[in-house]
Amino acid sequence: MKSAIITIAGISSRFNEGVAESEARHKIIYYESDPTDSLLYHLLIKCGSYDRVILVGGSRYEAVEEYCSQLPADLRNRISLVYNDHYSDLASGYSLYLGLKHLFDENPVNDIDEVLFVEGDLDIDRASFNRVVESDGDVLTYSHEPIYSNKAVVLYRDGEGRYRYAFNSEHGLLHIEEPFSVILNSGQMWKFKTSDKLKAANEKFYSEDKGGTNLKIIQNYIDLCDNDAFELIGLDRWTNCNTREDYHKILSYWEEEDI
Repeated sequence: MKSAIITIAGISSRFNEGVAESEARHKIIYYESDPTDSLLYHLLIKCGSYDRVILVGGSRYEAVEEYCSQLPADLRNRISLVYNDHYSDLASGYSLYLGLKHLFDENPVNDIDEVLFVEGDLDIDRASFNRVVESDGDVLTYSHEPIYSNKAVVLYRDGEGRYRYAFNSEHGLLHIEEPFSVILNSGQMWKFKTSDKLKAANEKFYSEDKGGTNLKIIQNYIDLCDNDAFELIGLDRWTNCNTREDYHKILSYWEEEDI
């Protein structure tokens, strides 16, 4: 079985900045005329080869439920909705934890062939997304954008050949206090092929640092794997939808791709 996890628990504060509360929307399901012009719809289409898609929501959860209920049956029937009741007081790691917990609670570990994880406020070009989906192994992704310490998640390989992440949650300067052989701008999309190690990484997160970001779970998994287990895949286009201006930019990309 192949499963995808999409985390969508955020409050969309920048997306609704300057907008009346009556017009505020969850950015994952936002559209202006066509319901298929949403981030969620496009992610579901790109995850079409996955047996299950687990959506972990929080803010405006009922609106997400309502949107999903109106989807075509072939999409709607593959979705499992999970509510994160700590979306406002814990970091992004807890959403990924809940998604993985739901997956492992519902399915024997040996039945899970792979897990794709992508953050729900991202739009990734179709060709790059497909390269990740079609890869035979574990995948770490990177974008081709410059690395700015105030917004980038850094992926680097240390002197022992192990991949590591660096991120400043306060959006200040980054410090990497060890030698490294490569440094990249993380693409925030991953694929995991060893389900027992992923389950162990998830349980370690809950017992040791459940207030951390999703990078804690991912790093736990990396540390359980061989150094050379991962394929690095570059994303040709990677757009983070923070504002409605970002949404309109993404909309123009969709028109070009003719999805």
